[in-house]
Order: sequence, then C-alpha cells, then structure tokens
Amino acid sequence: MSSVIRLLPDHVANQIAAGEVVQRPASVVKELLENAVDAGATAIKLVIKDAGKTLIQVIDNGKGMNEIDARMCFERHATSKISIAEDLFQLQTKGFRGEALASIAAIAHVELKSKEHTAELGTHVVIEGSKIISQEIAVVPSGTSFSVKNLFFNIPARRNFLKSDQVELRHVIDEFERVALAHPAIQFTCINNGSELFNVPASNIRQRIVNVFGTKTNEKLVPVQETTEIVEIHGFVAKPEFAKKSRGEQFFFVNDRFIKSGYLHHAVTAAFEGLLKDGTHPSYFLYLTLPPNSIDINIHPTKTEIKFDDEQALYAILRATIKHSLGQFNVAPVLDFQKDSDLDVPYSYEGTKSVEPTVEVDAFYNPFESMKASNTMAQQIGAGFNPFESVKPKPSGTSFSGTNSFQDKKQHRSGGWETLYEGISDAKELILTSANHQIDEEVITGSLFDEETPQAANHQQTYQFQKKYIISPIKSGMIIIDQRKAHQRILYEHYVHALAVKQNASQQLLFPLSLYYTAYELELLRNIEPQLVQMGFLFEELTNEKIVILGIPVSITESEVSIVLEDLLNDLQDDVPSDHSVLNDRIAKSLALSLAIKTGTYLTEKEQEHIVNSLFGCTDPQTSPFGKTTFITMKVEDIDKKFM
Repeated sequence: MSSVIRLLPDHVANQIAAGEVVQRPASVVKELLENAVDAGATAIKLVIKDAGKTLIQVIDNGKGMNEIDARMCFERHATSKISIAEDLFQLQTKGFRGEALASIAAIAHVELKSKEHTAELGTHVVIEGSKIISQEIAVVPSGTSFSVKNLFFNIPARRNFLKSDQVELRHVIDEFERVALAHPAIQFTCINNGSELFNVPASNIRQRIVNVFGTKTNEKLVPVQETTEIVEIHGFVAKPEFAKKSRGEQFFFVNDRFIKSGYLHHAVTAAFEGLLKDGTHPSYFLYLTLPPNSIDINIHPTKTEIKFDDEQALYAILRATIKHSLGQFNVAPVLDFQKDSDLDVPYSYEGTKSVEPTVEVDAFYNPFESMKASNTMAQQIGAGFNPFESVKPKPSGTSFSGTNSFQDKKQHRSGGWETLYEGISDAKELILTSANHQIDEEVITGSLFDEETPQAANHQQTYQFQKKYIISPIKSGMIIIDQRKAHQRILYEHYVHALAVKQNASQQLLFPLSLYYTAYELELLRNIEPQLVQMGFLFEELTNEKIVILGIPVSITESEVSIVLEDLLNDLQDDVPSDHSVLNDRIAKSLALSLAIKTGTYLTEKEQEHIVNSLFGCTDPQTSPFGKTTFITMKVEDIDKKFM
C-alpha cells in the first residue's frame, strides 16, 4: 500500500502561507513598514500605485542588509527577531515569524535593494514567484528598498477578490496610520499615484495625531495619563461633542503595536456613558505599556489581537483613567467632595491675627432732611392748598395775608377734610381746555378670539398624529403616511433626477465654508466631486487638509452641509461603485436619508399637504428608497368592522 502523506513543495507551502499573511495590498504594506521600523529607520517612505495592486514600495534609511541576509530574508521561517522559544514572551519587535517576505515573494514580483551604512556597495535581488531571477552587487543608497509589483499575478482568483481602488486605498491608509501613530519619532511619507497623501515629520504623540488627521483635531483632544503597577496608560481621547458616526479614529497601542480589543473598547465606551449621542462613537488614541511577559502576541496571524494576563484589572484601570481625565478637564460633570483650594488660607497669612474692621458714622447725618420739601407740600395740600391755583387769574387788588392763611389751616385741621381735593377737577378741565386737547374714545370692533367659520374648519384635509404619521381622508377611507419614509422617497427621486439631467440649482454662499477632513476622506471627495457638482455644490479648492465650498444645493442649508458630507463619506467608505449609475443611486440614497425630516418633527398643514401631494407624484410612492412601506390604507368597511 503506497503512502498518501507527502511534503508540499516550497512554492506551494509559500502560497498557502501567503493566504494567511497576505490578504490584500494593505497586508504587504503592514509587513514592509514594520520591517523598516525594526531596522531602526528614522525616515520611511511608502509609494503605491493603483492602491497597491500595481506597485508597493517601501524605502527606509535603516541599518540595511549584507549579501547573505538579503538572500536569507526570503526563506521560510528565517528571522533575526527571535532565536529560541522563550523569546516569544519577551518580544520587543514587530515581525518575528519569518514568513512575511517568503509569502510576498511567492505571489508577486519583488525587487530588493539594500546596503549597510559601513559598506561601500549593496545588493540587488530580483524574485518572481519564489524564484530568484538575479542577485548582484550594485550601487544603492544606505538602507533598504522593497518593491512589490503585480500582486497575485500567479493567483488570478485571489486578485479577482480585491475590491475597488478606493476601498483598497482605504485599507492601505489604515495600516499606514497605525504604524505612523505607533512611532511618532519616525518621519513617514506616503505617495499614491504620484500625489503626496502624508508627510509627517518626527514629533511627539499629540503633534503626530494632528499631522495625520488634520489641524482641527488638536482642539478635540483630551490628554489621558496614568501609571500603575500593572500598566502605564497615556494618550488622548476626543471630547464627546466631536464623536463620530463611524469607528474610524479608534486606536489601541500595546508596547508600540496596534491591536484590536473589543474588551478594552467596551471600557472606553463605559467611561463615556451618558456623554455621547445615540449612534455616535468616541475617538481615542491610547498607548498602553505592559511587561512583555504579561501579554501573548502570538495568537493571531496578523498580530492584531493580544491576550492579557489580567484583563479585568486592565479594564477597570482604563475606564477609571478616562473618566478622571474627562472630569479633570471639565469635559464631564464630576462630584468632588474635597474642599475648594480657593478657600485655603495663603501661607503668607498663616499665624497673623485678623484685624477688626472699623466703621465710620456721621453723627450729623439726618436721613429725613431730604424729605422736608415733600412733607411741606403734603402739609399744604392737607391745609387746602391747591397746586393748580396758580393757573387761575387772581383778582386785582387782592393779596394774601399770613393771618388769613393761618386761620384757613386751622379751620381745615378742625374738620374741613372734604375740601381737600377742591379745585383739582376745575384745574384739570382748565388745562385740557387751554391746550385744546380732545379725548377720543376707542371703539371696540371684533372679538379677541376670531370665530372660525364652518368653511375654514372643514378646509383641513390632513392631520398629523404623534408627530410621526400623516392621516389624510380619501373617498374609500383614509391613508396613514409615515412622514420620514415618505420624505425619503421624495428626496431620493429628486436627487436621482438632478444627477441624471446634470443640472441642479445652486445657491451662492455669502462667506465660503471651510471643512476639514482626513487624507482618505479628501481623496474620496475628489473621486465623487463631479457628482457633487451636479447636485449643486461648488468647490473653490480641495487641498490636502480642507475643502472650501462656495455654493450648495438649494434644498440644503449651510448648517446641514457638514452633516450631509459626513454621512455620505461614511456610506461610501467601504465601497465606491465604478458604475456611474450605481454611484448616483448610492449618493441619492445617502442624501435622502440625511435630509429627510426626522420622526417627532411638527409639520404645519401646508407641509403635510406638500408631502402627501409630492409622494403620490413619485414614480414609486409605495416604498422608500430602502424598501420600507411609506403608507397604508384603511377602508371604511374595515373601520366599521371594529365597532360590530
């Protein structure tokens, strides 16, 4: 009986290993960048073409390789990172399995140029499908340059599984950002199809985050710092008001290695509990330093998952640290039962006696002095003095006698109080008459509350129920319309028509609107710029950091522009269709979803009627763009049955 178990050829084994290591161009970028970091490089340059499908080149100024190492690095399980099994638990470097370069060389055309700093000449190696085509001495710069061309050239099935260039570029940029954020002391440059996407100099962590994600990121960051016996945590979290609808800006680094951990992510979201809006996710850049023997990295082929010795303690420390930082920088409300430091006595006043304050009193101050004049007037009025008497003409030859005045006062004090207001009405009439004033009486016409006529009461044809549904009577009964889904259908068909005819009204902005985005988001906006222009957007410039908008569609307000574009980028970040009709459909759906009226919005009678009329003017009024029912019909017979 012949044996059925045999050893696989090296090229077959390498292709199998490539299936684990190299899933897409981004996998090659990750391996080459990490090798450049391990080589001690201070400047690393990444050059890609067609999102890495045609070319991936990584150039570094590291220590380089000699002629033997340049050949050995392409052998399976060949590495300089470890030598014994115990080294797996004391790892200080990135790649250590020794399968990356062998796997890459098995499915692509690889060209290596490397030279040590102390050597005069370097080595040039060319490999195609695990076969060494040539190896020769050459004049090359110090460091190492890897060029990977025609990825999956000998495995067409794997190449067909690759996504569009925009999607693959997104994955490449993700890997580039992870390595660049993990090593802020290294300068990184990224060039795609001849245009520079990133050029981040060596800096601290905060500046590196700002250089990668844009200048506006600086105002969003809240520092996080904590040192314990278990772990040392430092980094930044974004303020709650800057939370995004996607999970793009979420980074964990353990010993300068990017990892993914749902358990630690839950600790971060627990620290933001009660501070985030529904459907939004916090952004964070957290660096954890642990003893190498307390973690196990070798549990996943891509090394993005790590096993911790004490996950529960790490969870508690991380959650408490973030909550403390949010409270310390007045981002989140906290309860502080400690005494206020502003109430403490300064050291310079300790031991001194308090000085009794002195009060100066004016012994001659009379608060009633200013009231003499008013009291005198009151006494005169009480004595029968008429302030309007001066306007009356006095008879000639008469004079006032002090004695008579005194007798009048005495008489009024004794009981002539009924003459107190004598002459006032006569003086009022005299003044009004002399000024020729006339008092017009206001004629009251109408009623405070207008009575609604029967015709006006019967005019309303639609009714809003629970600020969610619109009820409209019809001949056979009534229809109940979901206002949000109906508005989605109306907007969707409007934008589809606008993209089809390539003409849409645009309103000019009085002041240009500047919006800031990441490098990939700006690249995505450049790809869909023709469609946005057809919608009514007018762009002045799209630089490497921001866009300047001069005009927007008539149906969009200026405050909604950033929300609409953010939702559009989130919908297209996973896949950008190459077919223009499919892309137009995706854009129209995204805009309709973002701009449709929300559930709970009050609508006036005219707005209700507009939605009803516009809905039944659509080509497909029964369903929303996402296949949901927009309205239902209830007949009178069905309603009558409920009362039987």
